[in-house]
Amino acid sequence: MESNRAWMPSEYKAERILVRKISFFMDFPMVLTTMAVSPPIYNTVSCAQADIFPTARLNTTWIATTSDLNYIQFDLAGANVSVIPVLLRGHSGLSFACGFYSQAFAESYVFAIFIVQTDQRSIINANMAPALVWSANWNRPVGNQVTLELTEGGDLVLKDADGFVAWSTQTSGKSVAGINLTDTGNLVMFDENDAVVWESFDDPKDTPLPGQKLRVGQTLIPSDSAVSTIEPGLYSPSLTTEGLFAQMNHDPLIVYYSRRINFPNPSSDSNYYLKFESDGHLRAYQQRQNGWSTTHDVLTDPSGKCGYQMACGPYGICGADGNCSCPDRYFKPIDDSNPRFGCAEVVPLSCEASRFQSFLRYGQSNYSSNEGGDISRGIVGLGLMYEESCREACANNCSCRAAVFFSEEGPTEIPGACFLVFRVFSILQLSGPYVGTVFIKVQNSSAGIQIPPSEPPDYPSTDKPHVFSINSKMAHVIMILIIGSSLRSFLFFIFLSVVKKCLFRNKGVREDGEEKSIGETEEDYLDQILGAPKRFNYDDLKIITEDFNKRLGEGGFGSVYEGTLANGTKVAVKHLKVLSQTKKSFIAEVETVGNIQHVNLVRLVGFCAEKFHRLLVYEYMSKASLDKWIFQKSDESLMLDWQQRRKIISDIAKGLCYLHEQCIQKIVHMDIKPQNIFLDENFNAKVADFGLSKLIDRDQSQILTTIRGTPGYLAPEWLHTSITEKVDVYSFGVVILETVCGRKVFKESQNEEDMHLLGVFKRKNEEGRLSDIIDKNSEDMQLNQPHVIDMMRLAAWCLQVDFKKRPSMSTIIRVLEGVVEVPSDLNYNFPYPTFMNDSIRIGQEDVEFGATISVVPSILSGPR
Repeated sequence: MESNRAWMPSEYKAERILVRKISFFMDFPMVLTTMAVSPPIYNTVSCAQADIFPTARLNTTWIATTSDLNYIQFDLAGANVSVIPVLLRGHSGLSFACGFYSQAFAESYVFAIFIVQTDQRSIINANMAPALVWSANWNRPVGNQVTLELTEGGDLVLKDADGFVAWSTQTSGKSVAGINLTDTGNLVMFDENDAVVWESFDDPKDTPLPGQKLRVGQTLIPSDSAVSTIEPGLYSPSLTTEGLFAQMNHDPLIVYYSRRINFPNPSSDSNYYLKFESDGHLRAYQQRQNGWSTTHDVLTDPSGKCGYQMACGPYGICGADGNCSCPDRYFKPIDDSNPRFGCAEVVPLSCEASRFQSFLRYGQSNYSSNEGGDISRGIVGLGLMYEESCREACANNCSCRAAVFFSEEGPTEIPGACFLVFRVFSILQLSGPYVGTVFIKVQNSSAGIQIPPSEPPDYPSTDKPHVFSINSKMAHVIMILIIGSSLRSFLFFIFLSVVKKCLFRNKGVREDGEEKSIGETEEDYLDQILGAPKRFNYDDLKIITEDFNKRLGEGGFGSVYEGTLANGTKVAVKHLKVLSQTKKSFIAEVETVGNIQHVNLVRLVGFCAEKFHRLLVYEYMSKASLDKWIFQKSDESLMLDWQQRRKIISDIAKGLCYLHEQCIQKIVHMDIKPQNIFLDENFNAKVADFGLSKLIDRDQSQILTTIRGTPGYLAPEWLHTSITEKVDVYSFGVVILETVCGRKVFKESQNEEDMHLLGVFKRKNEEGRLSDIIDKNSEDMQLNQPHVIDMMRLAAWCLQVDFKKRPSMSTIIRVLEGVVEVPSDLNYNFPYPTFMNDSIRIGQEDVEFGATISVVPSILSGPR
């Protein structure tokens, strides 16, 4: 082992500080007490350890073997861990080390960074269990005799005993001079000029550390936890330009946490770190006498124990008190000692034995804890129907495992919203407006398998399950009523049945009494839309697109393909992924665009709604979307001049003015961004993608709606008030700035103060240097600086925080025509990003984490 205590990069010679700042991005600081605060001194285990240094040069090799002098075994309660540190940034107290880490006493290793306790001689205390904060090969541990080599070519390589490469930094040939473990736990590879070539902070795992920047788009990788029934990667927090969202990686994504929280102030001499674990919890750990223990469950403290889709594991019922149980006698705990592991079916569901199936009914329950969100996330909505029909829809679908029914008043004769569940997480017994009735499909005894007997349940109540037979027919119910009721009651029931049949003819049931398929009610509705465009069948669209051969683009909602109609006209065919949210988007698009036509709106030629296929056919826009032109820097032939950009801005304004002011109903687009502005062969701009649009009656000034749109373009009023067409005006202001500046509203490659365009805009206005942010790649834009700056001031008017002070689209058109002037008393204190002024402080006065409003990724669009 080749090391040198005196050799160390100059940038790491600065003294340690006690409090460091983690900046996730922009103004989202995260402050933690560093691990260097000295704890009480405990008796250390005497270890004959060799010197371990924080740095190493090239051509150094370490081999993991239990005979190594630095092999340390922590045989403590709950911590059967062994380590072989190879680098150590030692202090008296808590220190960072990196090296080989094993949770199975040298049976397999990962290369990791961990926190240890050291004395004044930098000797590691074997009485204090290490805290793992980063690992390279967490998903591919290697056996004994593992080798870590800092090669002569500058690559850090982890190999098993057979020489198989389990992990590598892939930095060979990048002039690496050495590696250094910093005071903040960052493993850095640098060149001869002390410039960083590679660092572990760029590869975040489950533990954010002081000084570490988490960039937009990055996701924390949860560590293993005691909840072994939860599949790896089910939960993850990810970063967007609008904040940190903890989500469950289901299709579509389900956000289970995105709000501001506070928890008690820890003592000033404590040492904490945060870890995101595989059960979806973000836990704060505090150093104790011989290890680390949980002090706060950061996401659970404000949202409750039932605030997770798998709070009680699969099929587990999370009660109002947060305790877990299994549904009735048809299920058994996976682990009797830990009810949060969930429940297993006594007899698995079988399509072949569907006649032996029934339902367990749980009232005052829900399948989603997302308050105010779309209750259909992760499940398929069937629309309005009766409770019995909702159960039967699930019974007739082999893949359905549960049904959720929501009715305002509760009685079964009142129609309500029905949803089918195809993968059962936890059932949440909650109070509030977003609760209903959950029906869990169960398998009764068949083929000789017996279900344990239980007491017959009472009539369905809010807290007791009731068994419903799938095969119970109306005749059986009538017979019971005849036996137990008066003739008057029976006649009244027949009357209700007739009313029910009439209602069903309008609510998705055929006249022959059979339930319609999931898509048929929607298809019938589409047929009734007045002025709807041409309806294609799926086979025709396969021919038009040559079996979807030429893809023009792809987004979160599906792919777009080029096609040619029989008359030779080119079209663009959007093939939607059929999820609950895309169905809503599809209907909104057909309803909205199918009935309007304007030169600055992309024309909807037709649509297809056939079985599970949902496609939209648009006019072909040969120059693609605006973002392809304003954000590219390499091809001068694609550079737009000032007049082209001004014309595009004017075209967008005219399209939005038509939507807001010239239609029978106001249409709020709600997702204006460069990716939704398309250009034809003459660079005429047209607004596209009405999947998130909302219709507003002329006599209705505001609407309440679920938050929708794209981070960076969302108006600030989404946070606290009703929505008007002025949200489009705000987004339009952002697009103006992006168009004249030639950069995205959020650009993570910039330094922190320049990441957000609105922040730069504000600062440059205060400095009187708006010309600094005009697109520098266009000479023509530079030659027209006075006109461009006037356009920037129009953008500022559109971006006013108070939506009442923003101009209407017709006023904007008059400004562009030179008839109206932009006010001089504009407020440049733009909200950027929309709600990222929160922070984390551990060991300080308060703790705040996350955002102030739930934002659902399944309705936040990228390019579509």
